[in-house]
Amino acid sequence: MNKQKPSNDTTHFGYEQVAVSDKEKRVADVFHSVAAKYDLMNDLMSMGVHRLWKAIAIEYSSVRKGQRVLDIAGGTGDLTQRFSRLVGPSGQVVLADINDSMLKVGRDKLQDNGVSGNVCFVQANAEMLPFPDNYFDCITIAFGLRNVTDKQKALESMARVLKPGGRLLVLEFSKTQSPLLTKIYDAYSFHLLPKIGKLIVNDSESYKYLAESIRMHPDQKTLQAMMEQAGLVRCKYYNMTGGVVALHKGIKP
Repeated sequence: MNKQKPSNDTTHFGYEQVAVSDKEKRVADVFHSVAAKYDLMNDLMSMGVHRLWKAIAIEYSSVRKGQRVLDIAGGTGDLTQRFSRLVGPSGQVVLADINDSMLKVGRDKLQDNGVSGNVCFVQANAEMLPFPDNYFDCITIAFGLRNVTDKQKALESMARVLKPGGRLLVLEFSKTQSPLLTKIYDAYSFHLLPKIGKLIVNDSESYKYLAESIRMHPDQKTLQAMMEQAGLVRCKYYNMTGGVVALHKGIKP
């Protein structure tokens, strides 16, 4: 496995080093492959705990009626559905995803669940968000930042479209805090997870990439510093499930 630091024109795709120009397509192929059974796999992989992680992120978002929310890498719409209820008819939620397969699954799911009116769908790259400056009260990105090629550029793009006083919340797999938990988690991630992927979606490679991408993602303190570098203040993180997942929060001054 290749963990060396990438050069300026290469980046990581899991442990593999690839051209920057290739990563977006490689990630897209992963999510085209898993989109149809994405929710089922989330429940199986986390034994349902992803719902608790997302509920905690919603609580920390402090979203209220009438506000405008951007759910980046919103996928199948778990957060968008909850935000839609919170902002009410006078608010707006934008579900943005770079992957059209995920966006279609999310749109169909939300429509089936009766979510409409205050939700719109935008295919967008987190590094170049197609929204005005100072536009959103809250931005969330849940389990999506690790797939972004230039994470710093994406954080700066998010900060740009936040209103002063607006909140950015990054919910992402992170670094476990206990050696024993790390050992168990590694065994699960690299041995069991690809087998589940093979069984459910006939795709073990996408879940091998998932495990590797988690290990290559910045740790809690590094991501906090990146958010501060993007211009956000009062940046904090909250570990969940022993650091398997962390919620980072920052405010635009």
